[in-house]
Amino acid sequence: MSLVCLADFQAHARELLSRSSWDFIEGEADEGITNKDNVAAFKKIRLRPRCLRDVSKVDTRTTIQGMEISAPICISPTAFHCIAWPDGEMSTARAAQKADICYVTSTYASCTLEDIVAAAPRGFRWFQLYVQSDWELNKQLVQRVEALGFKALVITADAPVVGKRRRDIKNQLNLKANLMLKDLRSPEERNSARYVQTSSINPSFSWNDLSLVQSITRLPIILKGILTKEDAELAMKHNVQGIFVSNHGGRQLDEVPASIDALAEVVAAVRGKIEVYLDGGVRTGNDVLKALALGAKCVFLGRPILWGLACEGEHGVEKILDILKTEFHTTMTLAGCRSVSEISQDLIQFSRL
Repeated sequence: MSLVCLADFQAHARELLSRSSWDFIEGEADEGITNKDNVAAFKKIRLRPRCLRDVSKVDTRTTIQGMEISAPICISPTAFHCIAWPDGEMSTARAAQKADICYVTSTYASCTLEDIVAAAPRGFRWFQLYVQSDWELNKQLVQRVEALGFKALVITADAPVVGKRRRDIKNQLNLKANLMLKDLRSPEERNSARYVQTSSINPSFSWNDLSLVQSITRLPIILKGILTKEDAELAMKHNVQGIFVSNHGGRQLDEVPASIDALAEVVAAVRGKIEVYLDGGVRTGNDVLKALALGAKCVFLGRPILWGLACEGEHGVEKILDILKTEFHTTMTLAGCRSVSEISQDLIQFSRL
């Protein structure tokens, strides 16, 4: 089968995965309005290409938090990669290392941090932290992350509780309760029967608690799940180093804005003082350019990585990244951009349709 775009991988992954696994990956909160809007909102933006520029050399490289990546296309934190492919996050990490981009590893990974790092020792990694109610557990986890060479902490801010995901409820899916989450145990505890559920996420975690995290780490702190200028301004006030504009792939609170629709408001609020990233709805190279034109420093992929894993494991993720990087290179070329720094808001307009 010839898989030439991300939509092809989506369709093929649906054929390969069990109903409950597919529904977990694709699952959205409530009516799924935000999930659909994430993709649809990109299509309301049109490109304004510039012609007759020397585009014989086009460079997609950029930096995030001072680290160079081959393209502004990286991997968002998603849980339980082993439901898509036996090697799970180890395959994801190897593909990210080969592509020379950043992989944000989830707190709820189905492989240990040590195994993930061993699979791709030269990889560029950030760690996504769901702040737990047990602060000693948070401290131990952050210390492991630092020791293993992760370069930043991405704190998920939009999930004090888990959104109502109807598909999982109908399927009586209990992954979160029954999978042994190895990264929430110290090395000494790995042979114990300790299980950690998503209900252990700390619902009282608030802006004032960020200083507690900052006191136990030297890593840059990036907040994921910001959709408003008010929260962007608070993030600045609390000295974080970056913001993910994200609605959790439409899996938390339904009927919030599409990520791309919230991006400009957040970018304006931070006034260039910290980096802003986006996840949610990116499916083509055109989408990448549109996000960068609106001020994102980089985009991050969620579900498409799991589609790639389900289809061909590590090689499937490699293909997903290669397809999107190639499309982005083509889009830049046809839009008259020779480097990422030449991408500006002048390249887009909003459709009246």
